[in-house]
Amino acid sequence: MAATNHAQAIKQDSKTYLTTALWQLLQTKALSEVTVTQVVKRAGVSRMAFYRNFDSLADILTAYFKPQIDARFDDVIKHVPTAQKMAAIGEFFTDLAPELKLAVSRDFEPIIQQIFDENMMAFYQQTTMMQGLTAAQQKYWAHFMSAGVYAIWRTWLLDGQHESLDTIHDLIGTFQHATMAALQAQKG
Repeated sequence: MAATNHAQAIKQDSKTYLTTALWQLLQTKALSEVTVTQVVKRAGVSRMAFYRNFDSLADILTAYFKPQIDARFDDVIKHVPTAQKMAAIGEFFTDLAPELKLAVSRDFEPIIQQIFDENMMAFYQQTTMMQGLTAAQQKYWAHFMSAGVYAIWRTWLLDGQHESLDTIHDLIGTFQHATMAALQAQKG
């Protein structure tokens, strides 16, 4: 058992070193300009260690962002009390703002957007708000809302978060309910 624990610790250390190395390189280069060779050299691990943990450099970023984004969506899905949820979202977005700015300037924003979109789709599939809509309406409305919500959060983060988090939350809720009401009225 000790050997297994030791192997797991080494694997986790390799992941941490690779993630740190990639972040360091992204400070000055776009993701498309970074190579696996540069990352493993900076991390001080072998290519084999890289490929034991990841298939690509994008996988490192996915492994970094996914747990953070998933946790915020879990708070929403599990109906965490509003004050607690808003505090967690506020902290998350405060922490995410510099990374999102880097993602935009270093061309890896699609990774964040994909994780966000997957979570939005899962969220809408677990709600009852789409009941009564056709399968096509459900699919396209969910994608429409995901893109819109992402655009709102992105704009708010990149523009310096001047409006309160409550204002942004209310705005998204208004858009969500208005577009859903319009779809439901269309059926009638």
